[in-house]
Amino acid sequence: MSIEPGINLEFIRCEDKSFEAGIERAAQIGYRFVEPMVHTGRELLSEAGYFHSFSMEEDPLEMKEILDRYGVQPSGLSAHCPLMRPEISVPYLQKAIRFAHAIGAPVVNTDEGIRPAWMTDADCFEIMKYTLTMVLRTAELHGILIGIEPHQSISRTTDGLLKIATLVDSPCLRVNYDTGNAYLGGADPYEGLKAVTELLVHVHAKDISIQHSDTERGQVTGTPVGCACGDGVIDWAKVVRILKAAGFEGVLSVECGTPEQAVRSLRHLRGVLAK
Repeated sequence: MSIEPGINLEFIRCEDKSFEAGIERAAQIGYRFVEPMVHTGRELLSEAGYFHSFSMEEDPLEMKEILDRYGVQPSGLSAHCPLMRPEISVPYLQKAIRFAHAIGAPVVNTDEGIRPAWMTDADCFEIMKYTLTMVLRTAELHGILIGIEPHQSISRTTDGLLKIATLVDSPCLRVNYDTGNAYLGGADPYEGLKAVTELLVHVHAKDISIQHSDTERGQVTGTPVGCACGDGVIDWAKVVRILKAAGFEGVLSVECGTPEQAVRSLRHLRGVLAK
């Protein structure tokens, strides 16, 4: 594997479709890699087929069966949870790790979550270290990587992201770099990407429209989805040059808002990679 385009299932959310419908559409568009999102427990929208998230109360082999049916592979598992709340994150991520192992996903992607207002800086890192220590014991047993994504108050900066991604000395603690979140948070996404290449395992290919940039850059810590790759501010040729220079082999998992944007993102990224 070299560098391949993939898709996060957020692209199907606008149509209120099920997990399987999202996988089928991704395959029809031409994606070979997908990034499923999982949750714990039960919730009405997914149960009714109106939302693409997959409950970890289901058998993971049911998810694998769907992936195999449409000929796609999982690039990772989206399992975001608050690392500063170990009572939630430890069992959640441990379950996601076992789920990822069962379906053949190499990495579980997450971020630090929203910081409780009462928590000091020292508390933040001490609690996250405890959470990650517990989680990484399970990750190492199953050979699954944990990808920390820039998405909240600490990881919005490259220094903050690296601090979280090195809290525990483990070969399984890595980075899932999100170009759009880094940009909106105020970081230079190219310098940030260069800084994390030694830990990089997965990339969220998120582009940001000029209008979105003008409205929110420097005021937010990220965004659920971006525009089509190639329509916004991110220079994908530059991103790919950085990745290739670092010897990265993995997936550029597109995070966009509509199936039409998913089509254009794949076309653009394939063109960039071909050069």
